[in-house]
Amino acid sequence: MPRMESEQRVVTANGTTQAVRVAGPPDGTPVLLIHGNCSSSLFWEPLLRRLPPTLRVVAPDLRGYGDSATAPVNATRGLRDFADDIAALLDDPTLFASGSGLPVVVGHSLGGGVAMRLLVDHPHRVGALLLAAPVSPYGFGGTRDLTGTPTTPDFAGTGAGTANPDFVARLAAGDRDADAPASPRAVLRATYVADPASLGVDEELLLDSVLSTATGDDNYPGTAVPSANWPGTAPGERGVLNALAPTWFRIADELVAVAPKPPVTWVRGDADVIVSDTSLFDLAYLGSLGVVPGWPGEESCPPQPMVGQTRAVLERYAAAGGAYREVVLPGCGHSPHLERPAEFVAELLALTGVPAV
Repeated sequence: MPRMESEQRVVTANGTTQAVRVAGPPDGTPVLLIHGNCSSSLFWEPLLRRLPPTLRVVAPDLRGYGDSATAPVNATRGLRDFADDIAALLDDPTLFASGSGLPVVVGHSLGGGVAMRLLVDHPHRVGALLLAAPVSPYGFGGTRDLTGTPTTPDFAGTGAGTANPDFVARLAAGDRDADAPASPRAVLRATYVADPASLGVDEELLLDSVLSTATGDDNYPGTAVPSANWPGTAPGERGVLNALAPTWFRIADELVAVAPKPPVTWVRGDADVIVSDTSLFDLAYLGSLGVVPGWPGEESCPPQPMVGQTRAVLERYAAAGGAYREVVLPGCGHSPHLERPAEFVAELLALTGVPAV
């Protein structure tokens, strides 16, 4: 089978310059890949090599990542800045040929939230959703139960103030060190995957992708405001981590109500430490471990049940006339397409209707 090869293009859409990785014939079965936080379209390259060449794959760099413009992220719009950029690409005839059908939209982590937002805002333009370790429909952190009840009124302990400043500084400096625990390479190895060996020969390429993240108040991580509630910080109105915070990103009810309802496949690893009911990036869970001092206890500040929330919302989606399936990969971490590519490709092709080869 010929190997799928990608090329990068630069387009202007939604008033900003977007770098877009494309592969396959323009009239091929359309697939749209949306990467996660602290990565870029390069994160999909290992997957592209495994896809049949009859697909038309479009993988943009989100604003502030990869080679796209470092446009600001208005956190008060949730993830809509990203979704609006993506929606504008659907209108570019050089990316998707007219009449080729609705794309299967694949979203990883933050990209899963962008994919949900895209579906809610443009339901007639999405053929199916493949959510890979997606952010909860109730945002990241700061909620206590399966219905997304806020832990505190200001969602303290979420947003930009939760970022590790050493990691942010090393990200900005382009640090490729392997020894410091907060170095981008160490974080990539320890949290993006369950087994760093799964990065294989692509580790440098994937690290390049992580290091392409634009840092600052308008991008990663964003701005923070003081809070009277533990741990003393709450989301601001600018930047990526605030756009993910439940203050601004709470899409559960809209997702359940969307019409029409395309099929949804949710793929996750049971060893994910980022999107998890015991997430190492949830300050409430870290507080319960004694890592963040002053935790007020389980009753006041329980860890967010991220996986349980997503399941509960997708069950409501199905009860309202949609269809979804949950695929759990044993021993897999936060990046199923890197760690379990054969299973991931099978799920993607099942949604496209293209036979496996």
